[in-house]
Amino acid sequence: MEKVKVMVVDDSRISRMMIASMLAKTNFEVCAMAENGAEAVELYREARPDIVTMDMNLPDADGIEVSRRIHGIDPQCKIVMISAMKDAKLMMQGRLAGISSFLQKPVSTNELIDTLLMLCQDSVGAVSIFRESYVPSFVKVFQDGLAQLLGLKSEISITHEEDSVLHIEGVAVIIGITGSPKGRIAVYMSTETMRRFAKTMLQLSGDNGEVSDEEAEATVEECSNIIAGRGVSKLNDVFRDREMRVTPPGTISGSDIRIANPELISFDIKATTKLGDICMNVGFSRGV
Repeated sequence: MEKVKVMVVDDSRISRMMIASMLAKTNFEVCAMAENGAEAVELYREARPDIVTMDMNLPDADGIEVSRRIHGIDPQCKIVMISAMKDAKLMMQGRLAGISSFLQKPVSTNELIDTLLMLCQDSVGAVSIFRESYVPSFVKVFQDGLAQLLGLKSEISITHEEDSVLHIEGVAVIIGITGSPKGRIAVYMSTETMRRFAKTMLQLSGDNGEVSDEEAEATVEECSNIIAGRGVSKLNDVFRDREMRVTPPGTISGSDIRIANPELISFDIKATTKLGDICMNVGFSRGV
């Protein structure tokens, strides 16, 4: 992922330093800083950043007016207003001036980076956006869920799945994602891993250690539904206007399961555990 140029506009030197620090170890590069409106307009002409962070209160003009001037120079500019204020009237006026997104101070590093990634998808690529902004939430809840529900430690690996068909042998739980972006989650594993998974989750051992495949499938389905719901909820906490939801799960099993995902950008998250490999494939529709 190439560096994306950011111009920071804020009359507070501390605020400018904080934003620069947040972006220091990312693929976003601060190419210019401005402390007032006139300087912001001049620096935009010179630096031509990919995106601008804009404070509302500047010494010589408000951030909406400055955004309007910059938008006059470049109608395709992307501006994120970062202000202590974030009311409906301000947001309406800001959108009319060409502001793309609004964040409220104090802004977290994750919130800032996620917003910049979303707005710069043409520059950074959709795969990078989903891998860096969406997939980590599912990785965390997947690993944490296995630990909390089954007491499992796991090693995680992530692969961008480029095949238009997902090939599975064993059992797969399919859960849809509605809202924006739409998508699909598939939690899958081999039949033997499924049986060990169910016995561990149900705490079965010895004479009481038998579980039918139907019961094992139901156990995996319940666990998968919990993890998927947690993952989507975590994303909703970050992207507060997404309102993503999960659909009821469905389970399929067999020796040659093929799940088509030609319109999705998908990632395989594999958890290597003592029970065997447990995988979660998460796919998102293009255009967030």
